[in-house]
Amino acid sequence: MGCLPIPILFLLGVLIGDWLWGDRGALWGAGIGLLLGLILFVIFIVKLRQRR
Repeated sequence: MGCLPIPILFLLGVLIGDWLWGDRGALWGAGIGLLLGLILFVIFIVKLRQRR
């Protein structure tokens, strides 16, 4: 469940970028979506490892 944002945001970035700016936008959208997914994954892992 923690790594689920990675493929979802990757796919959303590709679709939105392709819809707005064509092939080049799809590439940028994929990169931005992948980066956001990785950041959210790291935040999720950090929150899981914190002591309560």
